[in-house]
Amino acid sequence: MKISVANAAPTADPRLEKARAWLSEFGAGPRDEMYNVAGDASFRRYFRLRLHGVSRILMDAPPPNEDVGPFIDIDQRLRDAGLHAPEIIHADRDNGFLLLEDLGDGLYRGLLHENNVDKLFPPLFEMLTALALKVDTSGLPLFDYRKLRRDMDLFPVWYLDVYRKCPSRALLDGFWGDFCDRVIDAALEQPQTFVHRDFHSCNLIRTPCNDIGIIDFQDGVLGPVSYDFISLAWDRYITWPRHRIERWMEDIRLRFGLDIEPDRWRRYCDLMGLQRNFKIVGIFARLHFRDGKRGYLEMIPRFYDYLTSTLRLYPEFAGILAFMERPECAP
Repeated sequence: MKISVANAAPTADPRLEKARAWLSEFGAGPRDEMYNVAGDASFRRYFRLRLHGVSRILMDAPPPNEDVGPFIDIDQRLRDAGLHAPEIIHADRDNGFLLLEDLGDGLYRGLLHENNVDKLFPPLFEMLTALALKVDTSGLPLFDYRKLRRDMDLFPVWYLDVYRKCPSRALLDGFWGDFCDRVIDAALEQPQTFVHRDFHSCNLIRTPCNDIGIIDFQDGVLGPVSYDFISLAWDRYITWPRHRIERWMEDIRLRFGLDIEPDRWRRYCDLMGLQRNFKIVGIFARLHFRDGKRGYLEMIPRFYDYLTSTLRLYPEFAGILAFMERPECAP
């Protein structure tokens, strides 16, 4: 869920009319105004409305493309751990509607900058610690080899083949499998904890009561302990200097109480960043070419730079770095 400035909801919309009928059971009137708030990379939509004088968010998650069950499940796990996930006021699982607490518009994307990061990040690190150490993981899906590799394979398929139409694409096949194995082995060696999977400045909200709200967590899994940290550190809108990221790596290692040597932990974080950022480059291309969602291609160069700058730190990955720096591959 990406909350932003609202626009009037469309008037001719069968799903919205169905939602209005459902909301009428709780006192919403047929003429009560509803406003679009920005959606995300899925089929879900969000609308803001007032009910009994209180601002609420309607989630529209149309079956069969979406299932509100995981959101409901993980929302409760997060709240049980003392985290501020939105309260679910009413739920219609069968039709894919949730009425949620409105956490406001204070996205950390608009709050973070160089001069205040040292003030704003420590509370986010406390949240990361709670996610890793306090959230119940029983019964969660596993972020296993198959899923980690599927994410990485989005890069050659959607970025190289579909977007770049890269003529030297076949050269990658000679070392892609071995490279993926090394990256994923490092991920699976780590302690496995709750993983949000999209923990970054667009999914964190400074709420009106001045705490941190967390959203877009329905894809949570049991996975590598470094994953949510690297999601935050390698942000889509802000590039932090390497020395700062390394300082944060050590901060997180100590906060989590990890019995892992600092050099090994840095490697875990870097390789986890490679796994995630290869996925992001591929998925941004897929969102554009398959799903018709605009605005994602322009974000690819930042993540491509994350990949090449990290690969340069590891001589063992010189082959894939050289491939990615070929003119026909780079964005």
